[in-house]
Amino acid sequence: MMLYTDPGEIPADFGESVVAIGKFDGLHAGHRAIIERMLVDAAGTGARTVAVTFDRNPLAVLAPLVCPRALVGTRQKAALLEDTGIDATLMLRFDETLAAEPAEDFVRRILRDALHARTVLVGTDFRFGQGGRGDAALLRRMGEEYGFRVDEIDDIRSLDGRRVSSTWIRELLDEGSVADAAKLLGRPPAVWGEVVHGAKRGRELGYPTANLTPDLDGFIPADGVYAGWLIDTPETSGPAATTRYPAAISVGDNPTFTGVAARQVEAHVLDAGELDLYGHDVAVQFVERIRGMVAFRGIEALKDQMADDVTRARTLLE
Repeated sequence: MMLYTDPGEIPADFGESVVAIGKFDGLHAGHRAIIERMLVDAAGTGARTVAVTFDRNPLAVLAPLVCPRALVGTRQKAALLEDTGIDATLMLRFDETLAAEPAEDFVRRILRDALHARTVLVGTDFRFGQGGRGDAALLRRMGEEYGFRVDEIDDIRSLDGRRVSSTWIRELLDEGSVADAAKLLGRPPAVWGEVVHGAKRGRELGYPTANLTPDLDGFIPADGVYAGWLIDTPETSGPAATTRYPAAISVGDNPTFTGVAARQVEAHVLDAGELDLYGHDVAVQFVERIRGMVAFRGIEALKDQMADDVTRARTLLE
């Protein structure tokens, strides 16, 4: 997949394209419906498939006090989009300049001049341009002039009628309901980050952990212990380039000890001995919550619980 961050990077001979526009935070089932429709629309036409998205939630610029935490970072988003099989992603920097651009200018600059769009796909709640004045109706009017069709893709809903959304997924992750979040995402929720040196308490207790830097990509679920996977070098291309290890994962400030930095993510790889992962970029995937985070009365009680956590994680991942 080709990744562009500015329309000026797109080659002049790029050709016609089928375009899907959206925030694509998490690339959940609703987003995938738009992407899959784009791939079908482009089949057999020779047109390229392009996702147009943003490097942050627009609310981070427009209303930062109410901007929700992102489900994925920009690296994760690019990797997820690449996995769909599309030809290119245009990940625009959302700043004050882009926020002030009239919707009509956005259409001309991005969809007409850079991407030569023949079809544009958006969700039913899509808004764009200065003041959010652009919508599907405006796209259709301009499409008639510039020669592209506009399709609104209906929401994906659960049996009880709830719309699949990034908001719903955030709620589930805040509860620790990672298995339910995975059903909406189509994959286990994950964080990405570098393995760094920690206090090495896990090693002293017989359960060495890979500690992730606090500066993570992705949405950290509720404090607790989880069964999941640690994936080494997730951005390296090719199926043989990554290694996946079963893991028991701790999220939180470890209240049994004092002086622990808040909200650490630590992964104990099962049955692997001492792995040297320091400095590696890894993904930690959350499959199932085992328990909440509690303080223990002494080291022996903690070690007994850790042994049980590892046994339960191994069973859940079999």
